[in-house]
Amino acid sequence: MVTNLLDLDHDALVAFCGQLGEKPFRATQLFRWIHQRGVRDFGQMTDLAKSLREKLKDHAYVVAPPVAREHVSRDGTVKWLFDVGRNNAIETVFIPEDDRGTLCVSSQAGCAVGCRFCSTGHQGFSRHLTVGEIVGQLWWAEHALRKRLGTEERVVTNVVFMGMGEPLNNYPALVPALRIMLDDHAYGLSRRRVTVSTSGVVPMIDRLAADCPVALAISLHAPTDALRDTLVPLNRKFPLADLLGAARRYLDHAPRDFITFEYCMLDGVNDQPEHARQLVRLVRDARWAGLSCKFNLIPFNPFPQSGLKRSPDGAIAAFAQELTDAGIVTTVRKTRGDDIDAACGQLAGEVQDRTRVGERMAKLRGDTARAALSVVAPD
Repeated sequence: MVTNLLDLDHDALVAFCGQLGEKPFRATQLFRWIHQRGVRDFGQMTDLAKSLREKLKDHAYVVAPPVAREHVSRDGTVKWLFDVGRNNAIETVFIPEDDRGTLCVSSQAGCAVGCRFCSTGHQGFSRHLTVGEIVGQLWWAEHALRKRLGTEERVVTNVVFMGMGEPLNNYPALVPALRIMLDDHAYGLSRRRVTVSTSGVVPMIDRLAADCPVALAISLHAPTDALRDTLVPLNRKFPLADLLGAARRYLDHAPRDFITFEYCMLDGVNDQPEHARQLVRLVRDARWAGLSCKFNLIPFNPFPQSGLKRSPDGAIAAFAQELTDAGIVTTVRKTRGDDIDAACGQLAGEVQDRTRVGERMAKLRGDTARAALSVVAPD
């Protein structure tokens, strides 16, 4: 069998080298060549024994998904479309800022969760990505950008699993990918600089806390179960009480002392001052005492199939002020890359859907309208 070495974290690479009759330090050398230097040709790995290089040619390869298209925004944001085979393509976005370079990676081809405000969710779901397809996005971006910028310095300083897919539904590939990103012999990213965003897969939040506790962001988007059921269908399986309980438990292991709650601002749906006050009551509930959190308000990025509109700037500011006045750290996300459809919620790629997404979304549109009308009244 021939193995793609991008699929292997350090421990798995040690085991692979052992099968070739090689000692563990060879795996470390190989890991550095692949991830730190971006080399895929074994013949160029000059500090490896020639005998090992010959074995690798017969038993291994290093291949990231090929880039089908690249788009560069006016603000410098870069979006790549990676071909992952069988008429599926995923999107990855690099966002440059003065003090960091953030890479938004995908974990699935499509998404089965079906959030109302997410373009990916309207496409349906095809399959999980492999470890190599996840890590390959970082491998490609880091080394392509270094070459483009003419630097040997790290370009990608932060990774966020906020692209296509629900990362915790692809847990067997997620954790090895995280370990590669964190490994000092690979990309050496701090746990504080790698963020997994989830729509709320409660059992896997608990597993991630034990297995690889990186920074955690939760797609909240509503202050009540009635409204969240229509915006994030997964809430029907894992309601807010279960989700907030898991968030509180996560803090016992997490590298940060807070959870980030993401909240997409939808005009007339979840953006009224009373919604903000309901959020304050929700996160201050005594059942999860000690839940330290911050809110990241995300102006909705419209796409035709959603039937939703972005909240006016004034409504977003008033909503943020309600949370701030309650002593909750609140930020409003700056929209980046919207001219190339690279902004939050706009990633769509090309997916061969294996779900009945159109039928499901049509029902959700009606449910959301009814819930928005009923949820504003104070509890």
